Amino acid sequence: MGLFLGETPWHRDWKMAFPPDYREVSFHDSNLQEQHRADVYTPCGTTLEFQNSPISLAELESRESYYPKLVWVLNGKKFKGFRILKHLPDVDDPRLRGYEFCHSDHLSMIRKDDLLNVRGKIKRLNFHHPELRDIPLTAHYYSFCWKNPHKVWYQARRPLIIDLGGHFLYQLKQRAQLSGAYAYLHMISRKDFVSRYIGL
Repeated sequence: MGLFLGETPWHRDWKMAFPPDYREVSFHDSNLQEQHRADVYTPCGTTLEFQNSPISLAELESRESYYPKLVWVLNGKKFKGFRILKHLPDVDDPRLRGYEFCHSDHLSMIRKDDLLNVRGKIKRLNFHHPELRDIPLTAHYYSFCWKNPHKVWYQARRPLIIDLGGHFLYQLKQRAQLSGAYAYLHMISRKDFVSRYIGL
């Protein structure tokens, strides 16, 4: 199969990881009289869209509306100012219910009570603090910084996977917090991700 118009080697390599009959599957929207073409459409009904460049919020919402089981895969090698930082604890650990992650490059937390009852400067706690030091860090959750983010991706309602090259991928997730959602990364195996959709 040759390159489609506007397709990059990155697109091609991803599509080649899937059987030929999964690739470039077309759909007709009879209501809007539009044609849609999924990069990869799996037998379980999941659409994988490989995105090499930024898109508008309108386009993101349009695709997410049309494909109810959509997974975005982004070429993170093109992101500017994107760095993976530190290992995180399990963000759903019950012991962290009373705390919020700080929105900074340094791994620290604040007490929810301090946030709700502001009296002067709120104290930041690192994981050497007696309240947090017994909470282990994981091998699969990471903090990150993105100095020039494509902010539209934070509006995605479907799973969003970042490909930085190599054997691992990173799913962008967000923890709901009073101080605003805290974005973090969940590292997953590229091989396991592909196998999930081709039944290996």
